[in-house]
Amino acid sequence: MTVMNETLTMQQALNKLIGGESLSREEARGVMDIIMKGEATGAQIGGVATALRMKGETRDEITGFAEAMRSHSNQVMTESSGLLDTCGTGGSGIHKFNISTASAIIASAAGVRVAKHGNRAMSGKSGSADTLEALGVNISLTAEQASRCLDAIGICFMFAQLYHPSLKHAAGPRRELGVRTIFNMLGPLTNPAGADRQLLGIYDRAKTETIASVLGDLGLKRAMVVSSHDGLDEISISSPTQISELSDGGVHTYTLAPEDLGLRTHALSEIIGGDSAVNARIIRSIFEGREFGAYRDIVLANAGACIFVGGAAASLREGVEAAGTIIDSGLAAAKLRQLIETTGELSHVS
Repeated sequence: MTVMNETLTMQQALNKLIGGESLSREEARGVMDIIMKGEATGAQIGGVATALRMKGETRDEITGFAEAMRSHSNQVMTESSGLLDTCGTGGSGIHKFNISTASAIIASAAGVRVAKHGNRAMSGKSGSADTLEALGVNISLTAEQASRCLDAIGICFMFAQLYHPSLKHAAGPRRELGVRTIFNMLGPLTNPAGADRQLLGIYDRAKTETIASVLGDLGLKRAMVVSSHDGLDEISISSPTQISELSDGGVHTYTLAPEDLGLRTHALSEIIGGDSAVNARIIRSIFEGREFGAYRDIVLANAGACIFVGGAAASLREGVEAAGTIIDSGLAAAKLRQLIETTGELSHVS
């Protein structure tokens, strides 16, 4: 006879975590469901998040939290097979420009269907939403409009604040705690379109295998979770990068250096960005062929990985070469113009 786990109260969950015990996947899902419904106090949310951080979040706990958050989100109804997302957890403390945003546009221009999920800046100076807005993209599409955009041009952007309204219940405690918690990991795990492929950057190298396994638990078919030795939640061109790759139902981890991708090594200081206006200018300069240094190379590394994970290249190095061709041919710039025009037109369609 199967015994069903009873839903824990927030107090019971907190007691369990403080005692050093881990929550089951079902228990974690139940706790997050309480939070998403607005039935937990700020003190309880902060306590659970802190206790999880101190104990160390497990695969089941992260998966359960993500499943509950997904169930409370506004969904984009579209064909999810072969659909890619690319984003990072943030939290590196390094104010780089929006590499995943540029990479998503290039991958789309290479023929990969992209459902980019992102937010305004949390820890950096400019999040993907801020920079896309500065580029002229309408970031406030509804779920139906985002689906139309994706079907029309092969890429859409989903502004996290519009798709995860229930997360507002945790906003106050997160802000007051001011430290990284499980909530920092959840955004990249809760794509509203159900993308089944992903390039996900994380600040903590110790968790790449765990997060890759979580992605598999959430139904993804192929993914790469990356964390560089110099602290980036991206594939770095300044140091080696640890990669945990999900494919064929398993996860394998390896280390990749810039030269493995045919790229030069650059100082970390050379990829620093600024506010949304500065980052928008950097992306335009890359797409318009006016940038051949570190900015271009780190985008090639990450866009190449997107193209590979998206199934449009047979290897990472082939993906990097394809990304360079996409930029040099003007296709990346054309895709950005198309995204600006289409999202602008859709803003007038109910």
